[in-house]
Order: sequence, then C-alpha cells, then structure tokens
Amino acid sequence: MSETGRGASARSATEDRETVVSRVIDAPRELVFEAFTEVRHLSRWWGPTGFTTTTRSFEFRVGGEWDFVMHGPDGTDYPEWITWTEIVPPEEITLLHGEYRGDPNAFESVLTFVPDGAATRIEMRTVFPTKELRDEAVETYHAIEGGRQTLGNLAAYVTETVRRGAED
Repeated sequence: MSETGRGASARSATEDRETVVSRVIDAPRELVFEAFTEVRHLSRWWGPTGFTTTTRSFEFRVGGEWDFVMHGPDGTDYPEWITWTEIVPPEEITLLHGEYRGDPNAFESVLTFVPDGAATRIEMRTVFPTKELRDEAVETYHAIEGGRQTLGNLAAYVTETVRRGAED
C-alpha cells in the first residue's frame, strides 16, 4: 500500500524525495473528495491516530489557506499551514504543506481520487524539497505510518458517513 518511492517501476526525477501512500475507501469518489474539501469534515478525521485539529482559518480554493494546529496525543501542538495550488473536482488536489506560510521546508502533496468500482482509490504522493527532509520525515516523524493512519481515519469517517446516510 505504501512505499517511499524506492523500487517503483516508473522512476521519476523526484523519486528520492517522495513518499506515496494509498488506500481504497469503500465510498463514492465525490464523498471522499468532499471530505477533503470541507472543514466540517476535515476537522473530524485529519491526522494520524490520536491527533486532533483546531482550525484558525480555512478557505478551500486555489490560493486559499488552511491554518490549523494539530494536537498530538502527548499534548504537543504542531502549527500547520496548507495552501491549495490546484483543484480538479472530484479527481485531484495539489497542495503545499508546511508549518507556516513561506516555510522553506514545505512539501507538495498531490492527492488523486480514482473510482475503483463503487469504492475510491486515493493516492497521496508527497514530494519534499530535499532527500534529507524526506528521510527525516520518514525516519523521525514516521511519515509513512502517519499517512497510512490519516487515510485510515478518512476511510473510517467516510464509510461511517455513508452508513449513517443509508440509515437516514
């Protein structure tokens, strides 16, 4: 499901600076995409297991920003900032993610939403400015596992939303 770019069949110019995490979610693409684009959804599932978020501002549009704090299970707060650079509903979102606007260590993520029968395959490809920053994210901050957990939280949230919708 996840890889760090090593061993991928198609080599790219950013291979040594990227991570890829994917998951199939048992929900329609439009609903999965919506969960990424509305703060009322994002604030309920974003982040690795045990993390919560507090949104300071949110404006989903190209050039818009999401300024928020992730609260770790140990009580540590992590300032976060995202700006969207491309939005193709309901197929793809490209964003720049750092700790603050202008962060030189900000990384780019491309999220693709592909129908997989009645489900959706989501892929999150992240490219870091340097190989060293990628390695630090993977080895120190467990970016691959965190990405898996984040997509797992999304899957749980979206499938619960679908289930509740079927009951209404």
